[in-house]
Amino acid sequence: MNVITERHGTILTIGINRPEARNAVNPETASLLVKAFDEFEKDPSLTAAVLHGLGGNFCAGFDLKEVANNAASLKMELDVTRGPGPMGPSRMQFSKPVIAAVSGYCVAGGLELSLLADLRVVEKSATFGVFCRRFGVPLIDGGTVRLPQLIGLSRALDLILTGRPVDAQEAYAFGLANRVVSDGQGLQSAIELAEHISAFPQKCMRSDRASAYYSTFDATSFMDAMQFEFNHGIKVVVEESVPGASSFAAGKGRKGKL
Repeated sequence: MNVITERHGTILTIGINRPEARNAVNPETASLLVKAFDEFEKDPSLTAAVLHGLGGNFCAGFDLKEVANNAASLKMELDVTRGPGPMGPSRMQFSKPVIAAVSGYCVAGGLELSLLADLRVVEKSATFGVFCRRFGVPLIDGGTVRLPQLIGLSRALDLILTGRPVDAQEAYAFGLANRVVSDGQGLQSAIELAEHISAFPQKCMRSDRASAYYSTFDATSFMDAMQFEFNHGIKVVVEESVPGASSFAAGKGRKGKL
């Protein structure tokens, strides 16, 4: 069982379970991760997913030992629109929030996996880094696409070119980590964050989330992004905004209370 999934109410946890390899991903694991995320996306009863690693590490990247021993095992879909990435779900896009609970090593392809999440809850002793720089292994699971958008080109190039380790506090200063928590608390804190997000009116939250992604990666212009935001936001006004305004008028949420 290289990937273990568990339900916590409306939250799905997806755990990489290869602790003997610091949760490095081999082709079988990549396929199982795609399956787990596909089931999450298609299940309307699930509101958020938490990706994590079992045994103390998030993910040490692709299993280079397997590549060294059997290069033929690395079969890749060359058209990124037609299949998964080498790490599995790295090319996928979701309509619902995904949170990464990061502990231990989150490096190389593991860093790329963490970038597919909307938010990263990071334990104090965690380490990020493009460690594959040392072995001539390129970032082909979205690292050069997502990282500059998340933390800016200058800081992204610092990580990409040097391959140096980045601890939790520096990752937080960069904006790579969204929360820093005590060791051993990453998964539970990520689940609690997912539950908090899931308590909000979902259509409105997902509309805003989709607009943020569109404006970052797909919009052709400022006005294109503005139009996308309006077109999708206006659809939820009647369903959630009007009832929400009525709740506010009745006294709910006064003084900024969530």
